[in-house]
Amino acid sequence: MTRSQIHFVTGKLAAPALERTLLDLGPRAGFDYSISVLPITVAALMTPQWIERHLQVPSNTTEILLPGYCHGDLQNLITAAGCPVRCGPRDLRELPEFFGTSSRLDPTYGQYDIQILAEINHAPRLARDTILKQAEQLGADGADLIDIGCDPGEPWNGVGDCVKALRDQGHRVSIDSLNPKEIQAAVQAGAELVLSVNSTNRDAAPDWGCEVVVIPDEPAKLRELYGTIEQLNSANVPLRIDPILEPIGYGLAKSLQRYLQIRSDFPEQEMLMGIGNLTELTDVDSAGINVLLLGICQELKIHSVLTTQVINWTRSSVRECVLARRLVRYAVHHQVLPKHVEPGLVMLRDDKQLALNEGELEELAAQLRDHNYRLFADNRRLHLVSSGLHLNDTDPFRLFDQLLSAGPRNLDASHAFYLGYELAKAKTAITLGKQYEQDEPLDWGLLTVEESYHRLPRTGTATVPPGADDSTTAKDPSQNAREDALE
Repeated sequence: MTRSQIHFVTGKLAAPALERTLLDLGPRAGFDYSISVLPITVAALMTPQWIERHLQVPSNTTEILLPGYCHGDLQNLITAAGCPVRCGPRDLRELPEFFGTSSRLDPTYGQYDIQILAEINHAPRLARDTILKQAEQLGADGADLIDIGCDPGEPWNGVGDCVKALRDQGHRVSIDSLNPKEIQAAVQAGAELVLSVNSTNRDAAPDWGCEVVVIPDEPAKLRELYGTIEQLNSANVPLRIDPILEPIGYGLAKSLQRYLQIRSDFPEQEMLMGIGNLTELTDVDSAGINVLLLGICQELKIHSVLTTQVINWTRSSVRECVLARRLVRYAVHHQVLPKHVEPGLVMLRDDKQLALNEGELEELAAQLRDHNYRLFADNRRLHLVSSGLHLNDTDPFRLFDQLLSAGPRNLDASHAFYLGYELAKAKTAITLGKQYEQDEPLDWGLLTVEESYHRLPRTGTATVPPGADDSTTAKDPSQNAREDALE
């Protein structure tokens, strides 16, 4: 079998580290390699167009691997090279995983079995526009049904108009009420599911002509729940069963046991779990709880969950459930651990931090000829590297004082603000155990907000003075440019 011959493209500063990495990795991963060191200081500043003008490809090359920061359309480069071209990882320390240890997901990943109902709480107290705006956002986040949460007491006279407005907006709607008059008005306006039905309103359920969710009169007592199920089944009312999840300290373990019992006693009956009793009533970020509860639902074949987003730490619950239902379905269906599969759910901390090599930082400082600042962070210290300069400290203020003491020549107000912003990100990364990459947003999973490149002009986009060699310009595109020499 012919071994792959991979041609790696890099810049001058990253070349030594890349060569050391490939010397060990090539034999282990089973490929031969060659390296092009292009006339640019920092590989992160390349574009495909610039690479095409400078790249010479060995005749036996089977694939070209570009730095991970290389942005743009690769098609012209592929045509010119006559072989496949792709981008590798953004950090060359990730190359071992890139060439062997990273898992390959089944192409069916993303399928799910669990329906998400997102409740708008205390709807009678809200203005119509507020309800419609909330529903629009919940739908955009991935909710399958908008649940209208009603209040105890007199029927809400506006429930029918509210449901109709939501239906006109294109939403599927459920109604959460025990009041038969309120439910009837909602169903007539287009609600397709009723939460909740017990012994107090079950006699009216056959008149609604829609599916209902059956709940116990009292969570700890199932006798009336079984009676309601029997009565509605006899009347051919389609139903789901929700034994009611209870908060920690109020019977959580026993309530989970009831879900197991219901599934055993009704193996083919649809079920629902209201997960808000745990996410809303526990002092913890909601993502982990949502994954755990949807995992239980997946194993018990509970095909719908009711979630809320009232307290601030649950504000992204719908989006979390959208990812969680894919993850748990994949894990249960394929009998694999739900690990290293759905990075969007790892938000507070990263799954790993790449180790920094201080020797390479010293080498970088010795090689640099410009006075631009490169920032790095390990698990406790901040590092600032420039030409002949390597400063480090655990405190960003002390690090900045060190820089001032070094007599910098390019620290204007704008640059100082930029460094302060980046150092704050780096300190946050150290505190939480996240990977820091200069000019890149911290990875908050599904909550990540992309950032603009404030200090990273790209080769091929920077203005080149008339008569200048673009390879020379590419080395130092801007006095304030951030260049990431370790890719």
